[in-house]
Amino acid sequence: QVTLVESGGGTVQTGGSLELSCTVSGRTFRYFAMNWFRRAPGKQREEVASIRTLGTTEYADSVKGRFTISRDNAKNMVYLQMVNLKPDDTAVYYCAAHRGPNNYWGQGTQVTVSS
Repeated sequence: QVTLVESGGGTVQTGGSLELSCTVSGRTFRYFAMNWFRRAPGKQREEVASIRTLGTTEYADSVKGRFTISRDNAKNMVYLQMVNLKPDDTAVYYCAAHRGPNNYWGQGTQVTVSS
């Protein structure tokens, strides 16, 4: 069983920063590709960033240059550093782990950016 728990959400002003964390249970964390998704009110879920097992990262165009995904395999954690936040970044952010046919999701953490 793999469980994911996000933390670090909150409310910030435009231009502010937040770092989200995701703690992953289980001994096979290093074999999972990790993603951060978000869902804003009235919008479809959007993949924000991904990091593969060897550290290759990808970002949505909307967050490139502002968000940084990283992972610490020793701590079973993945992070999303967010700077220069905009009101359009307001959403529930979800951490996800993928390996082959197996996909696991966290419960989400709310990020609100006030103008």
